[in-house]
Amino acid sequence: MIPAVLPTYNRAPLSFVKGEGCWLEEADGTRYLDMGAGIAVNALGHAHPALVEALTTQAGQLWHTSNLYHIPAQEKLAEVLVEATFADTVFFTNSGTEALELAVKMARRYWFDRGEPERTEILTFEGAFHGRSTAAIAAAGSEKMTRGFGPLIPGFRQLPWGDHDALYAALEDAPAAVLIEPVQGEGGIRPLPDQCLKGLRDACDSTGALLILDEVQCGMGRTGRLFAHEWAGITPDIMMVAKGIGGGFPLGAVLATEAAGSPMVAGTHGSTYGGNPLGCAVGAKVMEIVADSEFLDTVGRKAGALRQRLEGLVASHPEIFEEVRGAGLMLGLKCKAANTDVVQAGYGAHLLTVPAADNVLRLLPPLTISDDEIAEAVARLDRAATSLERGDG
Repeated sequence: MIPAVLPTYNRAPLSFVKGEGCWLEEADGTRYLDMGAGIAVNALGHAHPALVEALTTQAGQLWHTSNLYHIPAQEKLAEVLVEATFADTVFFTNSGTEALELAVKMARRYWFDRGEPERTEILTFEGAFHGRSTAAIAAAGSEKMTRGFGPLIPGFRQLPWGDHDALYAALEDAPAAVLIEPVQGEGGIRPLPDQCLKGLRDACDSTGALLILDEVQCGMGRTGRLFAHEWAGITPDIMMVAKGIGGGFPLGAVLATEAAGSPMVAGTHGSTYGGNPLGCAVGAKVMEIVADSEFLDTVGRKAGALRQRLEGLVASHPEIFEEVRGAGLMLGLKCKAANTDVVQAGYGAHLLTVPAADNVLRLLPPLTISDDEIAEAVARLDRAATSLERGDG
């Protein structure tokens, strides 16, 4: 008999009733150190007091009106994002998947308005993850996500990761856009080198293709800058944001330049819940905290400390781990043991991590993690690795 909750997840045998900072607690009081942060969602940890206050204050005033009317909290957050980024305009969604849908529509409408409606193809990359909608799985193209869900939406071409010749050849066919994550998350914590992102920006400029960045997982301070592309000194035409921007409240956004966004006039897109007062009140508080330069500097320092400890962990357990990869507090341990076994061993050490492709273990802690918690997390990983080496359990 099928359960009441559709069984599309292979869930861990854990259930949490309370969270605070970097910790989650089960009903019996057992505490787990959370190095996954809801897959990079709880950027400021669980139950951050400032976010709780922002949400409850707004909840006592107004929850929802729809986008038939002006929403002051939405306009405030849009202005903050425009001020802090390359963007001239913002559309709010409830998730990263919804942001992908709009980014695709925006890129194609851009060329439609320029008299080139046939220019619809979007180039993507092997290992990408852009969500679970029909357009998002077509964009990623992996068999794991697309098998059994055909026919797939046309208009996407997947290129090998890191194959510059294939990219430049595809750009000669005048695609509408290139869509890429500056750091692949689900694909195994694979950062795109700064010089490659600069070269990609130049290549798009030379062919007219729009550059769409998916910063759903790597954005909002995760790499030590507000957005990961800032390290390369470039800007996109369109950017997808979600996860950390809501700090745990469902919120996403598409940021765009005036040129890319202007064709999206009244009636071309919409959302019933997107940009609701609750989400935007929380998002504004997240931005107030995360966009602060001192906060971002602290993220960078913590990232260095965590990486250094992880390098020592790899050296101590060469049969379990192979290397550390990633950027900022978006780090991955390439495993020699099965990454799912390491995740399970982590449960035994009361530690939460997230598996990814390429046999990688993702570490995506709250950006507010303390130095002591960093040390504790690595100590628990050490215990988990030791238990695997001994063949426990």
